[in-house]
Amino acid sequence: MTDVAPTTARNAVVSAALDLFVAQGFEATSVEQIAQAAGVSRSTFFRQFGGKDDVVFSDHDVLLAQLRTFLEAARRDPRENPWAAAAAASVEVFRHFAADPELARRRYAVVRQVPALREREIVTVFQYERLFDDYLRQALPGLDPIDAVAFSAAVTAVHNHVLRRLLRGTDDIPESVLTDAYDRLMHRFGVHPDGEDTRGDDVVVATFPRRMPTAEVARRLRDAL
Repeated sequence: MTDVAPTTARNAVVSAALDLFVAQGFEATSVEQIAQAAGVSRSTFFRQFGGKDDVVFSDHDVLLAQLRTFLEAARRDPRENPWAAAAAASVEVFRHFAADPELARRRYAVVRQVPALREREIVTVFQYERLFDDYLRQALPGLDPIDAVAFSAAVTAVHNHVLRRLLRGTDDIPESVLTDAYDRLMHRFGVHPDGEDTRGDDVVVATFPRRMPTAEVARRLRDAL
């Protein structure tokens, strides 16, 4: 067999591997079968991937590298709103999978059938969350780590929820579903997507006796609001 260009070979291997995984199962499929179906040599396979599971998650490896570059550029640009940049990076991930939803659905079907792949998926999700967390702490010196973690986790959770709607269904999900959700999320965190601080949009003024327990203050405010 003749080796082909790296990018073409990578895409061919991923597509062929997913077809085989769906047809005969992940564990029952060998590297040799994948290479043969993709029309590449075994050595080409191992130049591109470390193993069968790397084929399934190859897009994430590339995307994480791209997002690091994207966020580093945003961090150096004083005009960038860090909160919006983290959300925009997540949108790039969604856009990648939404560009070929059928391939993404095949990959999702394989992952759901193999416990080891599901565990790696959890690790991969955490890598995105950690990337956003690290970026926010660097871009916003003095930011409370809890706020950085909370926002990063929320961005990741919202993304996964919308992406799973795409993967579990048969209809396309517009990108606007995700971007609108991020607009609402940033409003809840008190930051506008364009960088405006919206924490003063809704102001509540209340007075309580100094001796009143904090828990009772919180309870009354919660009931009133």
